[in-house]
Amino acid sequence: MPFSKPAWELRDKVALITGASAGIGRELAKALARRGMHLGLAARGVVALDETAAECRALGVRVTTVPTDVSDLGQCQRFVDTAQRELGRIDLLVNNAGIGMWARVQDIQRGDALSIFETLMRTNYLGSVWTTHAALPALIDSRGLIVAISSLTGKAGVPTRSGYAASKHAMQGFFDSLRIEVADQGVDVSVISPGFVATDIRSRGFGPDGLPRGESPRDEDEGTMPLSTCVDLIVSAIERREREVVMTAKAKVGMWVKLVAPGLVDKMAARAVREKT
Repeated sequence: MPFSKPAWELRDKVALITGASAGIGRELAKALARRGMHLGLAARGVVALDETAAECRALGVRVTTVPTDVSDLGQCQRFVDTAQRELGRIDLLVNNAGIGMWARVQDIQRGDALSIFETLMRTNYLGSVWTTHAALPALIDSRGLIVAISSLTGKAGVPTRSGYAASKHAMQGFFDSLRIEVADQGVDVSVISPGFVATDIRSRGFGPDGLPRGESPRDEDEGTMPLSTCVDLIVSAIERREREVVMTAKAKVGMWVKLVAPGLVDKMAARAVREKT
């Protein structure tokens, strides 16, 4: 019988989650609360963040909320310091906060609209770096786990998602490197790469004018993973302290195909994000 290590016991441990006011972050917070984890939650939206916290407290765990914009270094540090002070320790950090885009590079307007590339890097990449750096001493003490919610766009280029893909490629490189650095200190690093998940991230993503689009440009009923399925896979990865999770069989095959036929993967990516006409 093949060896398998026992599941990581989550009850009474402390998890910090960024982007906890909606989507994956909110559902993951509730899923971890059901397993008895105490929570430090961060997001920009105060009202929605408090709603998430109330649902988690109703499940019998302690919850600390810190309104946070992860694109600001000081706010990342304040979130970690406040949560650790109020909850006593950090066992798990989930870097989930993120924002998207949906625009061809040539269509992005000159001027202020070009700042979306900086915003994407500061939020998706640097926000994860800064929060992780602040939490790292506590995670070393607890021999904990760092989770980076990346994307399949962190594995391959995707048309209309250039800035988002760049930020997720940066995340992949950072957390792959960090994993090696902290391995001998008992800290594990897991990179999770979902595909299209039923959240509102695409409707909140930037368009070519540099403003949130307000609606998703794709058919959300086609090829979209239910949010509950995505969260179940993330929780399983946390319990197993898995190195990496690539969601969907098609994406796993695509990673291998990219090695031998990268042009074919380009065509697959173009079809996957074709806009509604």
